[in-house]
Amino acid sequence: MSLSVNTNISAIDAYNNLNATSNAMQQTISQLSSGLQIQTAADNASGYVISQGLNVQANGLGVAINNGQNGISVLQIAAGAMNQQISILQRMNELATQAANAGTANSGSLSADQQEFQALQNQLDQIANSTQFGQTQLLNGTYSNQSFQIGAYASAADQVVVSITTLNTTAMGVSAAGTGAISIGTSSAALQAMSAVQNAIQYVASTEATVGATQNQIQAIIANDTVGQQNVQSAYSTLVDTNVAQAMTKFSSQQVLMQSGIAMLSQAQSLPQLLLKLIP
Repeated sequence: MSLSVNTNISAIDAYNNLNATSNAMQQTISQLSSGLQIQTAADNASGYVISQGLNVQANGLGVAINNGQNGISVLQIAAGAMNQQISILQRMNELATQAANAGTANSGSLSADQQEFQALQNQLDQIANSTQFGQTQLLNGTYSNQSFQIGAYASAADQVVVSITTLNTTAMGVSAAGTGAISIGTSSAALQAMSAVQNAIQYVASTEATVGATQNQIQAIIANDTVGQQNVQSAYSTLVDTNVAQAMTKFSSQQVLMQSGIAMLSQAQSLPQLLLKLIP
């Protein structure tokens, strides 16, 4: 080993090692205090890029789940209203069947049945015109090609498009006014009303079935999104979150190296003093 006063190679080497240990220890302390092993791109450039993509996906799926739940709420409101309409139509069918019984019908009973029948027609239109989600009408024919964003990305596969047909008495063919108008004021008219009302029941039931199928579809997508979000969050955590046990093991080792490095730097800095023994 050569000794010189101007250049203490041993001290420089000890200092460089101590500085490297200090930097590594500072990074470990940062990981342990923040709980994150990747905080900026400087920590892991490729890992940072991947983590941001996973974060986008996880956040997008979380919002998509909420969107899907709102979509189910919309469809439940619509289906509930349609269920009420079918109940009304079933009563209208009973009245029409009763009025069509010419053998016992008389003007008084026909008049009473007609009044109830017309009130029910008005109720059908009232439901069609008042059923809404917030300010959005659902059954008056304006709810058409409405999309629900139920995925994390802007693709057709991540959307469900819903249309609900018009469900007023005109569309059903049981209107009280206009030209497909029906009544049960006479037995012969009641026979025609029976057919029209039964067709209307099928019309509404078919629409409700479509809405129910869409509701089930969205529920299945929500379930899939939930599992997907959990898996993405797990992948994000594995990539970004600090492995505390591993980091603490490194930290303990770095503490020993720091203490050793400081001691060795102190010893290396004292080496030039040995030269004094060579000076007479």
